[in-house]
Amino acid sequence: MDDRDKILELYKDLRVADVRDGMDWNMMHHYGSVHYEIRPLFRTRVVGIARTARYVPFEEAVPSMTPDEYTEWAKWYYKEVCYDPWHKSITKGDFMVIDQSGVDVGILGSNNTLGGIKDGIVGYLSNGGVRDTDEVILQGVPVWSKFISQKMDQGRIRFDALDVPVNIGGVVIRTGDVVVADGDGVIVVPRKLAYEVAKYAHQELKGDKAGRKRIYEAMGRALDHTVI
Repeated sequence: MDDRDKILELYKDLRVADVRDGMDWNMMHHYGSVHYEIRPLFRTRVVGIARTARYVPFEEAVPSMTPDEYTEWAKWYYKEVCYDPWHKSITKGDFMVIDQSGVDVGILGSNNTLGGIKDGIVGYLSNGGVRDTDEVILQGVPVWSKFISQKMDQGRIRFDALDVPVNIGGVVIRTGDVVVADGDGVIVVPRKLAYEVAKYAHQELKGDKAGRKRIYEAMGRALDHTVI
């Protein structure tokens, strides 16, 4: 029986730092933390279950054509070459993880990311680029990416595989793993370790809250949700 709802509930209050500590308590010191070069577009916090997809460079030359012909060719390209099959099978709580093989394109943009959010995706992680960033931020779509890119997909990148292991920032991520992301970056917990990591992550969060609460009280500072 799929326990994803139980896991999402277990991780909903944990910060990236807490989960990092939970991994350490399970002797996973050198695993799980996505490289710090992958950053959020804006400060937010998301917990989800990984759904992976891999894209690779387009190996063919773009044919010579008129701008009007290119319009039709681009429509064909997005239908047959660089498409998003994950849109057809989203489960609420999915955290979309995209390996784009280092290609400088904005494979994530204001349209496809928002469509995914509508269907249940909670956030996006990519070792490549995102574009339309003003709109993505305005729409409140959580994205962690390696860079921002102005470039469209056609002639540059193609879809390769869905639900396969991918390497994002030095971490192998599989569909079903737990993804926690906030202003500190992204950490991924292998599904088989989800419960043990959460146990000690909560231990550390509890201690942190108690310690900071005492300082708040000593300062006469009003308590907020991070210490209660």
